[in-house]
Amino acid sequence: MSVKFSLEFFPPKTKGAYHSMTQAVDELAHLGPEFMTVTYGAGGSTKDQTRKTVLELASKYDCPIAAHLTAVGASRDEICEIASDYYNNGIDRLVVLRGDPPPGEKYVPHPDGFPFAVDCVEALMKLHDFDITVAAYAEGHPEAPSLSFDMDNLKRKLDAGAKRAITQFFFDPELYLRFRDSAAKAGIEKEIIPGLVPILNFRKIRNFAEKCGAPIPNFLHQMFDGVGDDDTNHSLFAMNVLSHQVTRLAGEGVRNIHFYTLNETLLTSQICRWLKIGF
Repeated sequence: MSVKFSLEFFPPKTKGAYHSMTQAVDELAHLGPEFMTVTYGAGGSTKDQTRKTVLELASKYDCPIAAHLTAVGASRDEICEIASDYYNNGIDRLVVLRGDPPPGEKYVPHPDGFPFAVDCVEALMKLHDFDITVAAYAEGHPEAPSLSFDMDNLKRKLDAGAKRAITQFFFDPELYLRFRDSAAKAGIEKEIIPGLVPILNFRKIRNFAEKCGAPIPNFLHQMFDGVGDDDTNHSLFAMNVLSHQVTRLAGEGVRNIHFYTLNETLLTSQICRWLKIGF
């Protein structure tokens, strides 16, 4: 059986970034993703740009587009209004997240908002017949008091009406496989799609992973030690890592993979072409 894929993009903030994003989307969209998602900045900081990007991509490509929607920093009425606007414009897919506060701040629920993602999912499913995706964390959410608490929270989100979950990125496939087994034991039957990120710049990915609470295996630190970002070996190592992840996951029955593209095509386009021609 073939392995299908989906893609994540983030809304551009400058004209140069817009050009780069549209080029990346155009190249990758023609490879036939199952769906594409557009992110929402910390604290809802890219709300307007996210909407603009979602509607533009939906009008241009024959591929389902899912808009990220976060609970942080907004009232219930504001969130429902944004969701209804999407629905009325033909966008019925959402990626519903609690969301991150602005950098340097701790998460505090909006006084008139949804405290957590599960509350948002419940309300939105009553509002319209949305196709909702939620987040999962193969190593546990960094703010969760325990792995069992985090698993219970994931189950609540799925039971509330979400159709699937996508994991935060990880680098050790065994993390995901153990997590999938644990989810099955917890009674979760809906699909949990593994999320992978290409290592385009190890230094930046390392810093990003630290902020997200995503562990980086020691062998990756050793592999990229002393290797420059523009070194050919960097790309070769990164492709080896990504292809190993895909091969291992596919060998264990995974049939859908989500790629965090970072609005770049390097590595992602190659791996998706590999999947498309009959992996």
